[in-house]
Parts: sequence; C-alpha cells; structure tokens
Amino acid sequence: MYRSAISVFCLAVLALAGCGEDRGERAVTGAGMGAAAGAVIGAITPMSVATGALIGAASGGAIGGLTDKSTLNLGDAPWDHHSSRGSANAATVTPGSSNVASIQSNLAALGYNPGPIDGRAGPQTRAAVRQYQQDHGLLVDGRLSPQLAQNLAQQRQTAGR
Repeated sequence: MYRSAISVFCLAVLALAGCGEDRGERAVTGAGMGAAAGAVIGAITPMSVATGALIGAASGGAIGGLTDKSTLNLGDAPWDHHSSRGSANAATVTPGSSNVASIQSNLAALGYNPGPIDGRAGPQTRAAVRQYQQDHGLLVDGRLSPQLAQNLAQQRQTAGR
C-alpha cells in the first residue's frame, strides 16, 4: 500500500511540476502541489502530515525548478487560464504570433522593456506587461490578451508614438 501511495505521489508531483511558463512558475507550482500531495501521503503512511508536506514541497519545487518546457512540458497550469475575476474563458494571444510582436512593439514604444521583439512571450515580456497593467490600473496578471493588445494600441496612438 505504501509503495503504491508513494508512486502516485511521485507521478503527481512530476506532472504538476511540468506546468508553467518559466522555471520560477514551475517551481512554485511544483512546490505547492507537492506539499498538498505530500500531506495526503503523510496522512496515510506512518510519517506525519507535516513531514509528508515538507518532502512533497521540496520534491515538487526541485523538479519544477530543474525542468523547463523543453525537458517536460505539460502546458500551462490548469488554473492558469482563469483571470482572478473568475472568467473561465479568458482569451489569450497566440504565442509566437504577430500579435505578440505587436504587443512587444507597443510596450517598447511606450517606454517598457519587453525584451527582444520576437513574437515570443517570455519572462521579460510578461514582466513588462505586468508593469504596464499596474501603471494603468488594469488587472495585473501578465496575460497577453486581445484586450491588452487593444489597450496598448490605443495608448500608443494617444501618445502619438
């Protein structure tokens, strides 16, 4: 029984640590989900819940932090597509598209640093998006959405850049 529980735990941590855009996101996701899974394992085995949670958090965080999308890619975290306002269908801009390059170009023109204008929404682009959202009183989620693209285009036009 213990062997089965530990096998399920390891698979769950590995799967959930494979979710996220960058290593930081993956490490946090892996640690959080590892802690939850470890607490369950701790409850059904002779180890304590706290010990299970600590081991799970360490395992999940390490797996998430040591992998990247080229090593293990299970897509975005399941909860990652929802905005904090509860929309289950939040639209996003297609990665690698000209829309991403347009957002990057508009951010750069407005004085933000999205990194290279390459059509890829990497960590630098997402950081610039979050800063822009914060500066303009928008929901700060780092998402490249059609609404963000429209807002940026309007701001750029207003600024005359």
